[in-house]
Amino acid sequence: MEGPTAVEGAIVVEELCEDSRTAGDPGAPDVGGLRRAVDRLRRQLAVLPGELPDRAVADEELAALAAMTVRGRPEAARLRRSLLLLTGAVGSVSALSPALSEVRARIEGFG
Repeated sequence: MEGPTAVEGAIVVEELCEDSRTAGDPGAPDVGGLRRAVDRLRRQLAVLPGELPDRAVADEELAALAAMTVRGRPEAARLRRSLLLLTGAVGSVSALSPALSEVRARIEGFG
């Protein structure tokens, strides 16, 4: 398999620039903030002791959210769907409540 072409490289650079412009625009949602909130929740879920029946669902949705933040501005409807799944999976775990609330607040910033 060959490496990325110049066009693919240009697209990546353009996406990175777009991401940084979004971060500097006070009216734009904060993709980096969402990424950090998702990472925090993932870390806290990973060290949570004991069995959690829907841990796999939560892990999958957190991975999907992390992937969406890498690709630029995520789609609001897809973010809300992920939030519903996460809330159903870990919403009753009080130890995760602050991190889940942060993810929720970041997602609400996308509309």
